Amino acid sequence: MEVILLERVEKLGHIGDVVRVKDGFARNFLLPNKKALRSNEANRKVFEANRERIVAENAAKRSDAEKESKTLDGVSVTLIRQASNTGQLYGSVAVRDIVEALNADKHHVTKAQVVLDKPIKSIGLYEVRVALHAEVAVTVKVNVARSPEEADMQAQGVDVMEAMFEKDEAGFVEAYDPNAEPGATAEAREDAPAEEQTEG
Repeated sequence: MEVILLERVEKLGHIGDVVRVKDGFARNFLLPNKKALRSNEANRKVFEANRERIVAENAAKRSDAEKESKTLDGVSVTLIRQASNTGQLYGSVAVRDIVEALNADKHHVTKAQVVLDKPIKSIGLYEVRVALHAEVAVTVKVNVARSPEEADMQAQGVDVMEAMFEKDEAGFVEAYDPNAEPGATAEAREDAPAEEQTEG
């Protein structure tokens, strides 16, 4: 289907461009969201008659988006979620969760503006793109953690999962004695006479 674009659409074209798109894309996205008109003689006349107004409206929307982008760019939101010991979330963080967190921080963002390639399924720091306008996009940081303390550690650049495994390994290394008999446990060595331990 051929359509006339009413705003810039990424990877498609600019205002006024006549482009050929798949019927489903036009019917399900471009036309209902008023991003395009079907390309026919009547619509072309309507578009040309209103071109200045459409361009002016787009410029106004873009300047609003640019103002909003200054307050939103680089913003960080923290989401506390339950997760397993390996850092896998019980469930996932979706667009809705990010929108709710941003709106709670007084940033007005809609679901359609948050670009999340795939749901977030493990704890960590993520950069998520927010397209405020076809020509204005910013990046927000999403900090997914199991507790506020973990979130603070992650925000400071600590890999929480790595730190946790290091603790476990450190505990194991401390209990290991290179002079012990093979198969001897820590308790057995503690029971040994003091002289034996000092000789080693």
